[in-house]
Amino acid sequence: MAKRTAVVSLATGALLALGSPGALAGETVEGRADWSAADSELAARGVTFGVTEPAVDAGELSFPAVGGDVDAERASGEVRLGGAVRLDGAEGQQPLVLAGLTLRLTGKAGALQARTAVDGRAREVTFAEVAAEGTGPVVREGAVTWAGLRAELSEEGAELLSSWSGRGFVAGDGLGVLDVTVGTGAVEEPVGAPAASPTPSPPGAEAAVSVPAAVSLVHPTLAAGGQQRLTGEGFTPGTVLLVAIDGDTRYQAVADADGRFAQEFPVYETAAQGAHTVEVTPVTGEQAVLDAEFEVTGFTSH
Repeated sequence: MAKRTAVVSLATGALLALGSPGALAGETVEGRADWSAADSELAARGVTFGVTEPAVDAGELSFPAVGGDVDAERASGEVRLGGAVRLDGAEGQQPLVLAGLTLRLTGKAGALQARTAVDGRAREVTFAEVAAEGTGPVVREGAVTWAGLRAELSEEGAELLSSWSGRGFVAGDGLGVLDVTVGTGAVEEPVGAPAASPTPSPPGAEAAVSVPAAVSLVHPTLAAGGQQRLTGEGFTPGTVLLVAIDGDTRYQAVADADGRFAQEFPVYETAAQGAHTVEVTPVTGEQAVLDAEFEVTGFTSH
């Protein structure tokens, strides 16, 4: 069977220059990944793509580089991408969300890793293997480029997609070609340079206030057989969240561009009277587990 691939391009905007030409290792500072998946092996088998903030879907899927560490001299390092991939299969099937996207590269080869939820549990997988078909990485002051990295499903990725979708994916199925360019390092000020003066705020401007992560339930008390609604705010946009009811993980939600989410769930007629706990766990592990309680009072007739 002929392989059909998506084309993935990771290119930078304005790259920050290094303060010293000899310093080739440092933090990834800018870049993005543009992913065209219309002709991919996944699309050919009825799996469609979407993204979560801060990634965007504007005809192509675009992911910003949000961090990492690259040693250009050794042509190795990692690039972390913002947002998440949302894969949709058959109608009514729960989507598969791949968050925490990280490219790990060494020389002409590497891997794409992601975090997801499998059977209600957080799991980190090597989703794809990547390798350059042409020349190796190109290094220039403050930046390094890997061109023509072909991405193919790893054994873990194929097993994950097969068990989720019910379709027979295998290791080696094509996912696209990546062109990776990232800026590295930090700008250094000359010794003895005067400290920069803070830029005054415009009149009436207010400092942005970060909202702490929190969850709440619409109904503190309700009868068995009713419908409960969980809401949350203050999460990192694109964060994948596991929702557990009395320790049983049942749902997966994604924080929107404003860091909010909502999840409805039924309170079964067989639910015991008394207190019940809802726990929200970010898959990335970057934020604390949060919980809320509600009380079931008894059966409600319809």
